[in-house]
Amino acid sequence: MNVQELERCFHRAFQGSYSKKKLFLVFATLFCCGILVVFCRTLAIHASDWVAMSLTFLPILLSSGVLFSLGIILIRIYYHEVKQHTFHIHSIFTSSRHLILDTFYLSAPSILIYILLWILLGIFLVIKEIPGIGVLLSFAPFLLILGSLLLCLGNFVLLFFITPAIALKGGERLQIQTILEKIKDRSFSHILFFLIALFPIGCVVGLLTLAAVLTGGYLLSDHPLSIAIRWFFIMFPFAALLAPAVIFFFNLATEAYNLLYKR
Repeated sequence: MNVQELERCFHRAFQGSYSKKKLFLVFATLFCCGILVVFCRTLAIHASDWVAMSLTFLPILLSSGVLFSLGIILIRIYYHEVKQHTFHIHSIFTSSRHLILDTFYLSAPSILIYILLWILLGIFLVIKEIPGIGVLLSFAPFLLILGSLLLCLGNFVLLFFITPAIALKGGERLQIQTILEKIKDRSFSHILFFLIALFPIGCVVGLLTLAAVLTGGYLLSDHPLSIAIRWFFIMFPFAALLAPAVIFFFNLATEAYNLLYKR
């Protein structure tokens, strides 16, 4: 891989990020995920720290399962666009149903692992109250929360590298071990593609979050229902502005797969 190939991949992925049909599809999906996040965050307002943690990470992991399915559709659409094939989105939905079902086994383990981490965190929070022993085990909650963060990051890595393999290989058996070995052999190329794909999402999320935090000072009500309604309407610009970045993420994932795995 050289700079010219990377530039071509970036240019194609960027150009394919502004299709009206794909933007509407991604907007609707992100908005549904946003409603799930808003619902969980509203429940967490007056909850304990232990429950609030579950209501913070669980919607992210559940949303990643939805994004796996969305990625299958977007990657197959992008493949036809690059090849300049005539296609209908409805036919792609129909032909991708079995592939979408295959993605559930990728999202389910991360949810189960997180539930285990959450239960262990609850146990250590109880042990923490025991004099002496609680001090010795104070590092455990830190490690469990760190593990939850790494689990979310791992889901993004799977979204980028595994989703194209599922979408483009069709009914062939997915060899995750082969992909992991390829990532190990060409770490720099994989990390570079991943960071470039993630950069627009990070910028948009950071900018929107900053705007939401600064706006919070003008909204004085602390009632949970009022907060939920406020976040609900904020989800509209979040979903709309994130949609092109999410499409670019999966477009570049397709380009990375074709460049790094098809040779």
